[in-house]
Amino acid sequence: MKEVAAELREWDAAGEQVAIGTVVETWGSSPRPLGSKMAATASGKMAGSVSNGCIEGAVFEEAQKVLKSGAAKLCAFGVADDVAFDVGLACGGHIEVFVQPLNDAHREALRALADEVEGTLRTDLGDGATAFEAGPAGARDPRRDGDAFVEPVLTPAQVVIVGAIHIAIPLHRLAKVLGYRVTVIDARSQFATQERFPDADDLMVAWPDDGLAKLRLDGSTALVILTHDPKFDLPALRSALGSNAGYIGAIGSRKTNANRFEKLREEGFSEEQIARVHGPIGLDLGGRSAEETALAILAEIVASGHGAAAGYMSRG
Repeated sequence: MKEVAAELREWDAAGEQVAIGTVVETWGSSPRPLGSKMAATASGKMAGSVSNGCIEGAVFEEAQKVLKSGAAKLCAFGVADDVAFDVGLACGGHIEVFVQPLNDAHREALRALADEVEGTLRTDLGDGATAFEAGPAGARDPRRDGDAFVEPVLTPAQVVIVGAIHIAIPLHRLAKVLGYRVTVIDARSQFATQERFPDADDLMVAWPDDGLAKLRLDGSTALVILTHDPKFDLPALRSALGSNAGYIGAIGSRKTNANRFEKLREEGFSEEQIARVHGPIGLDLGGRSAEETALAILAEIVASGHGAAAGYMSRG
């Protein structure tokens, strides 16, 4: 839902007729995961994707039919499916897309996303009845449950950046593009400014341990330490290792990180705890500019979150 949330809010507020297509089943090499969404209006606007371009045109046409009839529809697409539509997925997969008009349950889910409140959206694929229930979502991934499609509405994953240095500027922008909630922490007020970090959700002028103590650091949190100064690095690492953050990374050379780790060992941190730290930080993409370094860091965060090896797809 969050991938098209901004457009849905805008179009709904403007009184547009809106239909939503949701990937509810996949087989084979489908290009988009369960829950992927595409939205379309009667006036011809589009947002989101259910196939990375393979069948968007066909889904748009189905959305127009749904808006005219008011009835939801389950649509099947695939190379071997000559009956449903005269389109196919070039990658050889097969997907089902449920197309329905925007309804009050969707609006509740949009409000929950805006308020960072978790919940569950449940859609009956038979009659299109949709309900939203606020509360802990439980499962993190959408799923097909018989004739129902169940979607968790989750609070956004967050990237917490400690150290408002130059690399942090492109990093906070890239993180926002990927949908993360971004917090930037630095004790130096001349570094942590709105002008330097206009896209940050939260900007904190504070020592790392004080700032981190005010945040929820759970498994969906990526904590990035960019200060490269022991008086900031060590308090940040102590707080990080005492948290449930899903990813912890610290900028610096192998020697710099080895020195940090030795200091942490002297303070009583275990090898298991220290092994949680990605240091040196980021994937080796070969670049050295601030923007390339930021991309390497975010790439490692994404790979870590998916438990991926992050190698070349062509060499797999």
